[in-house]
Amino acid sequence: MKPQSDHTTYIHHLIAEGEHQQQDFKFEISDARKIAKTLSAFANTRGGRLLIGVKDNGKIAGVRSDEEQYMIEAAARLYCRPEIGYHMQTYEAEGRHILIVQVEESSQKPVYACNEDGRYLAYLRIKDENILATPVHLRVWQQNGNPQGEYMAYTDREQRLLNLLQENGSLSLNQCCKQARLPRRIVENLLAQFIRYGLVETLFEGHQFRFQLKT
Repeated sequence: MKPQSDHTTYIHHLIAEGEHQQQDFKFEISDARKIAKTLSAFANTRGGRLLIGVKDNGKIAGVRSDEEQYMIEAAARLYCRPEIGYHMQTYEAEGRHILIVQVEESSQKPVYACNEDGRYLAYLRIKDENILATPVHLRVWQQNGNPQGEYMAYTDREQRLLNLLQENGSLSLNQCCKQARLPRRIVENLLAQFIRYGLVETLFEGHQFRFQLKT
């Protein structure tokens, strides 16, 4: 792919934003599986772009070979399930080539990435990190993908879990299971339903997902 004419100002503008939920810097790509993790996180959240040839400190190093493009293609087509769509463009800045990969939010969530052990895991993008999705997130996506919808009965266990969240402010998944005295799979399903109906929201703090009543 041939580079466009000098786009130094544009690249500097993107770098000035720093790494955030929808942008990540990569000095180089040496492992397609590792980059698949970032692609999964972007596709499962709000999309995003990769600037390849840029160091973590924002210094432009440039892409050294066409191998980077092949790595991206392998990550998107071989190591992401389902295969994700992306747009790739080469820019020139400071006499060096920068590869920008734009990933759109997927309409087929969850998007899984194959890790080094051959396991397929789904990720979310939280600020500038790729975080493993919880079983609750997976259930939300699975329920959203059910064309027949899902009916939620309102029984004692639903009320019990909502009361716990009201009394405690926020709880982890393990705390919800323990305090509600309900099986994990049932709690995962209830929380997913609450999220879909706008009753509960997730927050990420202390490197842990917690659940609270939506304000």
